[in-house]
Amino acid sequence: MDLSKFKWTREPESWTVNKDGTVEIVTKPHTDLWQRTYYHFRNDNAPVFQMETEEKYFSFIVRTDFQESHHRFDQCGIVMYLDSENWLKGSVEYENDEYQHLGSVVTNGGYSDWATTVIDASVKSMWYRFSRREDDYCIECSSDRTHFQQMRICHIHKGGGTIRFGIYACSPEDSSFKAVFSDMKLTECQWMAHDGQQPDEE
Repeated sequence: MDLSKFKWTREPESWTVNKDGTVEIVTKPHTDLWQRTYYHFRNDNAPVFQMETEEKYFSFIVRTDFQESHHRFDQCGIVMYLDSENWLKGSVEYENDEYQHLGSVVTNGGYSDWATTVIDASVKSMWYRFSRREDDYCIECSSDRTHFQQMRICHIHKGGGTIRFGIYACSPEDSSFKAVFSDMKLTECQWMAHDGQQPDEE
């Protein structure tokens, strides 16, 4: 994958891109992405490392390693950040020494939602597959890169044209950790067209 196409939105103070294509990000405390819903605050200061594309059908795969995450809400994963009020992300968020939250956030028009499932705190690596079909998107995860499970299908209201997508890491509370991203790959869309119930006639 050509990482020279990737650009920072809010470049972190500490990061490296290794010769093998591995990206390391050291998070700063009090960095996050969230808009309004329930908490009523707006956090828009997490660093994201993205490339731009007009391609309507593709999948992006990446492995995340978060051995060092240790504080509530420490997180790293995939992201599609268009602007402060229109974006999505998928990640594992540390909670405590017993469990974490594997989940996704979709933000349309300045309001975020959060869907999660509980996983064991011993999990310290996760694969993600982010797929696009025009202005609809799918986030999947895998523990072994082979068997992916659906996390979220969503529509992004401003996601029909040129988009930016990639990776992010942040620490919403008073914490910092190193997130490692590897094995990044772009492929043909692995999210197959729906072949079941037909759309209603208009």
